[in-house]
Amino acid sequence: MSRIFEALQRSEVERPGFPFSEPSSSAAELLQAVENGKCDVEEFNSVSVIASPDSRLVTLTAEETLAAEKFRYLGVRLRQLQQGRKLKKVLITSTIAEEGKSFVSANLATTLARRRQQTVLLLEGDLRRPVLAQQFGLPTLPGLSEWLQGDETRIENIYNLDRPPLWILPAGKPPENPLELIQSGKLSDLFERLTSWFDWIVIDSPPLLTLADTTVWARRADGVLLIVREGKTEKRLLKRGLEALQHPSLLGVVFNHCSDADQSNYYQRYAQVGQNSNAGVKVIKLQPIEDVAKHT
Repeated sequence: MSRIFEALQRSEVERPGFPFSEPSSSAAELLQAVENGKCDVEEFNSVSVIASPDSRLVTLTAEETLAAEKFRYLGVRLRQLQQGRKLKKVLITSTIAEEGKSFVSANLATTLARRRQQTVLLLEGDLRRPVLAQQFGLPTLPGLSEWLQGDETRIENIYNLDRPPLWILPAGKPPENPLELIQSGKLSDLFERLTSWFDWIVIDSPPLLTLADTTVWARRADGVLLIVREGKTEKRLLKRGLEALQHPSLLGVVFNHCSDADQSNYYQRYAQVGQNSNAGVKVIKLQPIEDVAKHT
């Protein structure tokens, strides 16, 4: 029984002038139902972040750089979109591997977590090639894979990072059957609870075109950011990626590793953009999604 529920019962005992009586069954059931949907996220185990300069966590190790500023701008754009639509679970993906989706996921979650009075969870959905724990300098920790394979309903594989106040659900040890695991009913139950506990959930998913896993994660998300890397993403693959994603769920395209994202004039490159536009991280332009492939 939770501490809140126990406190409510204890308060009835301690009220002056009233003999003790058990709470009515309907009241008890109501209180317990409320408790089942809530969680004190501060009770998750805490771990220390050891982010080295080469970890690419620019929002922690290089906060004054252009790259960190771009992530702050991306966070602002997502909060603006959130005002006009349901947006809590954001999926980060790419067309193929090594385009920077985990880099963007980690730095975006860190940026969102700096907002006071908001709880942010970074969920590692790439069970095949997990990298986030290493990126934050964490030891090997049980994560999503272990929970999906176990019989325990209580979620204990979420960890509270000490800086900034961010929570992470790592992938854990790569399983033999990742697609089967994430298609299980346990994932639906997990998301129901996570959605009630956190203000933002950033999901780092596998690449879009090479694996079927991403389509499962996309159905859980409120919006999708597609990562494009200059010199890596081929135009034909980008077009296929844009076609594969449902247009209403596609929030925008993030350009990573742009060669001319110079420090001198990046303030002049900010522009008013609509909901279906890309937000920039190391980018030179914000432009409609329909025009992205022309500039890749």
